[in-house]
Amino acid sequence: MDRVSFSMEFLFRASPTIIYKFLTTPDCLIRWFCDDCNIIDGRFSFEWDGEEEVAMALEDIENEQLKLEWEEFEGEEEFLDFKMSRSEVTGETILEITAFCDSDEVEQEKQFWSTQMEALRRATGG
Repeated sequence: MDRVSFSMEFLFRASPTIIYKFLTTPDCLIRWFCDDCNIIDGRFSFEWDGEEEVAMALEDIENEQLKLEWEEFEGEEEFLDFKMSRSEVTGETILEITAFCDSDEVEQEKQFWSTQMEALRRATGG
């Protein structure tokens, strides 16, 4: 199956500093993304339903970007990228997500990320 990238944007009232904290802190990640998490030297170990998945930080720019490469796709130029910016018009934080999935799973993955972003929005207070 072909792998494709897709991007989505979400608006938050929370600042980029808060969003970044919720992307890079284990105690915050378990509030919206995974069941358990450990981060050591740029190595993110996530756990869902007892299964572990590991990602390495490719880019980590405080309050601006977190780009991860999943261990199982190492060297395949696939990544999960979170970019944060501020809307000059509304002052809201724009969180752009770029991810990869099988070509027949794009809508399912978009729904997954929409659900996760709602959980993140609740966890960050908006």
